[in-house]
Amino acid sequence: LAQSAVIASPDWRALRKQTKVADAQVFAAGLLPDPSFSFGIDFVISGPITSLANALAGSLSQDLAAVRTRSATLAQAHAQARQVRLDLAWAEWQTAGQARLIAWQIVAGERQLALLRDIERVSRDLFDRTRRAAGRGDINGDQLQSARLGELDAATQLRSAELALAQSRQNLVRLLGLPPQTEVQLIEGQSGTLRFDCLQLETLAGERTDIAALREGYKAQDAAARLANLSAFPAPNLTINASRNESGNRFIGPAIGLSLPLWNRGRGTIAIAEATGEALQAQYDARLFQARADIASLCQLHGLAAEQIQNARAELPTLERFALATTKAAQRGDLAQVVADNAMLTIWSKRLQIEQIEQSQTERLIGLEMAVGRKAETWQAGLE
Repeated sequence: LAQSAVIASPDWRALRKQTKVADAQVFAAGLLPDPSFSFGIDFVISGPITSLANALAGSLSQDLAAVRTRSATLAQAHAQARQVRLDLAWAEWQTAGQARLIAWQIVAGERQLALLRDIERVSRDLFDRTRRAAGRGDINGDQLQSARLGELDAATQLRSAELALAQSRQNLVRLLGLPPQTEVQLIEGQSGTLRFDCLQLETLAGERTDIAALREGYKAQDAAARLANLSAFPAPNLTINASRNESGNRFIGPAIGLSLPLWNRGRGTIAIAEATGEALQAQYDARLFQARADIASLCQLHGLAAEQIQNARAELPTLERFALATTKAAQRGDLAQVVADNAMLTIWSKRLQIEQIEQSQTERLIGLEMAVGRKAETWQAGLE
């Protein structure tokens, strides 16, 4: 599903075209400027004529500055192209994770919806019986109000869950680039127990593609700084001149043009390049720090949620035994049916709580994979 989201999404088909632009920029960076040629002719219209020839002049010039800076320009273009690909790969990874996240919300939402329907049905029946009992004067108003609030709360949770599930399905269809009316059938995959060391996972943050893209951006800026430093030196322009005057004398000779580094000397460009490099370094440090902080936070929450799931599951058998006993007692007439109904509501509420914690736990694990930058199955291989 994650692969389908990346491949089929129309947005990503458009964004992948950017890599062709980066490749074209690399190609353009390796090209040298074309030489320039000029030609002129002067006709004799007055004065003493010593020859029948007209004056001719021609020149062929080549800008040598591009030859001097070609290596740095190519290095900058290559680094920028790698940065584009890495940024695209990171964005695709985030999209893949988002697809898995939405898919799990759908799977978990369907399971929770079944429990909420049971809770809403029993709460409604319980409220109806309580209302009739209150009408007969068998119970007081407080019990009726409690039953009414329980029925309203169950109905509200059910409607909210239905809306959230419908929204998740639409989000998945849109992410896959499918028509809105498409119905996607999901099959839940199998997952085993995952063990990992949070401190070791933080070391993988530096291998994320977005952080690698920042390193390539710094390399591109380093090449830009080299170009700025080269601009501080005179940029030569070589010209070959050839001419013939009206007397028939022929001339040929080279000419070199230089920009004099008197006032500017490229100091502004150099200052901008150095400041940009410092800003990119600070951005890289901040991104790496944030990545490690996100991993540490998700790891800590993952451990806390695991304890909550274990505790909630440990409470469930006791509640189930109590509900079974009260149901049998109600069937014999030893207890009121309301006691058995409340016991079942307690069980379903506990199961719903477990489902919600497990959903959050799975979403947290997917978020941890997105923060680390690789699937959980490859974490151990990345640490070896």
